[in-house]
Amino acid sequence: MLVLTRKKDEAIRIGEDIKIKIISCDTHGVRIGIEAPDDITILREELFLAVSEENKKASKEPPTQLLESLKEKLSRS
Repeated sequence: MLVLTRKKDEAIRIGEDIKIKIISCDTHGVRIGIEAPDDITILREELFLAVSEENKKASKEPPTQLLESLKEKLSRS
């Protein structure tokens, strides 16, 4: 992990397309601005983890409607 110190209005570049700028710092936290291409998804860590967990759950659960539909089609044959 790269750890950097930045002050208000200073920025960090990731490649040529991503810029992370420090907007403000106070006792409640740091506000950052992110400029990135539209095709790059930017999520807070807790949302990323929640989406990942839901995707894992969904992949383990059989799609009930699809299974019932296939069962009907097979029984007609």
